[in-house]
Amino acid sequence: MAPPARAVRSRCSAALPDSEMQCGACLASPPPFDGAPAAVAYGPAARTVALRLKYGRRLGHARLMARLMARPLEQLAGDGQALLVPVPLHRWRLWSRGFNQAALVADELTRLTGTAHDHHLLLRARPTASLRGKTRRERERIVAGAFALADDARAKAAGRHLILIDDVHASGATLRAAARALRRSGAARVSALSWARVVPEALMTSNIFDFASLDSDINDQMMTG
Repeated sequence: MAPPARAVRSRCSAALPDSEMQCGACLASPPPFDGAPAAVAYGPAARTVALRLKYGRRLGHARLMARLMARPLEQLAGDGQALLVPVPLHRWRLWSRGFNQAALVADELTRLTGTAHDHHLLLRARPTASLRGKTRRERERIVAGAFALADDARAKAAGRHLILIDDVHASGATLRAAARALRRSGAARVSALSWARVVPEALMTSNIFDFASLDSDINDQMMTG
């Protein structure tokens, strides 16, 4: 599995051929996070690992993912004030699945790097409909307001660097919505770190797939949490 980029735009961490280039999407609508790297580029192997953890209950895959996410995390975390915040599931989805894959990965990252995590800082305020086949505007509308801060979030997050943890970063609608909620906590910075990210190189292969269906909270046509 190849790294997601040879050069990146610092704000969104999208793959660009030249580190001096500006990301047009960031210029038009700056994302609510300060960097969003991933351990690997999305492809068949990365997809298999993510799906086997999420739907196949191969919980040991969280450890594999964390091992490859540890290096970008250490580069991202910096001064030791970082706090890992897994993207939460709605309680209905959590009851159905039995675990939150992002929380499992955060646990393993804490074990490997010593970076603290908090599973309860960010809450999924409501379930959201499938993002499959939706336009960017529709995806943004579906996840708008889906996240909320815990009652004690401001006391825990003030002045800290919050790092959202998720499995796959595709359209980014979920991460942006979650980051907007975390911005209200008084954190000094908000970033995101994913296992795999869809990048132009992956999109140009003969493997054609539905971009929206890769977002981290997709599960066929069902309501997701």
